[in-house]
Formats: sequence, structure tokens, C-alpha cells
Amino acid sequence: MTDLPPDLPRLRTLETWLALTLDQVRAAIRIAEQREQEQQRATRDRPQPPDWLLETGLNRDSPPVQVHQGDCWNQGKRTRGISLDEARRAITEGVKACDVCRPDSALGFLDS
Repeated sequence: MTDLPPDLPRLRTLETWLALTLDQVRAAIRIAEQREQEQQRATRDRPQPPDWLLETGLNRDSPPVQVHQGDCWNQGKRTRGISLDEARRAITEGVKACDVCRPDSALGFLDS
């Protein structure tokens, strides 16, 4: 056993200090558990990225620039999520398919 003081007053002081320290540790544990639950909830509730992206021009009057798959690393800053039908229609209407993620191949279009 550890070296504890032999007299009652010092033993009571040590008991009080240990109880306060234990309360602080338990409070820190509760905060850490709450933070972990919030992170899990944020990860679980995060909206899914779109399957298809349309990269737009520099201003709202510019025609679309490219179609991308949703996880393309080459997507520009001016993109918005679009549906499968919109992606097909955009490529059919002449919007360029990204050379990196190849949405035209993923959508079943054959290169000519």
C-alpha cells in the first residue's frame, strides 16, 4: 500500500482532495463523451454529395462549362449538384464532359 498519513485530519483532507479530483475527471469524461456524440451525429447527418455536378461559367449568363461526377477532384469552384437526367441532357446538348472523371463514359455515352 502507498504511504498514507497516519492521522485522521490529514486522511480526511486527502479524501476530500481525491473526491474533488474524481468529480473533475468525471466532468471531463462527460464533456468528451458529449463531444464524441456530436461528432458522430454530424458525420451521420451530413448530406450526401450529389452524384453529378454542373460547372457553370463566370457569371450567371454564361453557358455551363463542364459536367463532372460528384466525387471529381477536378471540379471547379462554381458547381452545383444536378440529377442524372440533367447530366445526360447537358452532355447531349454539347456541354463538355470532364476529361478527368469521364461522366460521359459513366453515363453510357460512347466517344466518337
